Amino acid sequence: MSHRTGLVLDFGGVLTTPLLPAVLAFEQREGLPQGACIKALYMDEEGVRLTHELERGAISQTEWNEAAAPKLGVAPDNLMGRLFADLRPERSLIDAAAAAKRAGIKVGILSNSVGLTPWNLYDGYELDALYHSVVISEHHGLRKPDPELFEVVLKQLGLAADECVFVDDTEEYVRAAEKLGFAGVHAQQPEQTIARLEALLGVPLTAAH
Repeated sequence: MSHRTGLVLDFGGVLTTPLLPAVLAFEQREGLPQGACIKALYMDEEGVRLTHELERGAISQTEWNEAAAPKLGVAPDNLMGRLFADLRPERSLIDAAAAAKRAGIKVGILSNSVGLTPWNLYDGYELDALYHSVVISEHHGLRKPDPELFEVVLKQLGLAADECVFVDDTEEYVRAAEKLGFAGVHAQQPEQTIARLEALLGVPLTAAH
């Protein structure tokens, strides 16, 4: 098997801790029933439309906050920041990406935006300094799983899809990438993700090696 020479990583839920526990903690803090956010934002047609517009940069995070807050019955002030306040760096994946880069793998980030202000999901992660390419959906008027957005990161890396691995915690986006020729990895448990990446890239990615 020929090993891949490029690695494209989703951000939230891959280089951070999982999204769902953060959302559940938000619901508890706000006195909402468990599952309220999923129902109002991800199972509701209008909620889905708002999030897709945010990801494409068609509306601002503040506009999203103001539109989503009434659906949840909460205050709009910095709603996105409150929603994901418990997210933390997923250090094992960040270290694995750094190890891949040191081994000569080209590493890019491909992330659907949640807006950049007033709360910036990417603050403190030094993405521009640490990765060969950083593609945030709102800057391109696109969102995963749009094929054109995958093409943006490939162009920046100077690689073809069949030279790259794509990692995401959303299975739909992994399948979309696979249709383009990427080797797909559905991120669920960091240890399993790293083991799969080692096999696909042919390089050790943990200190244990």
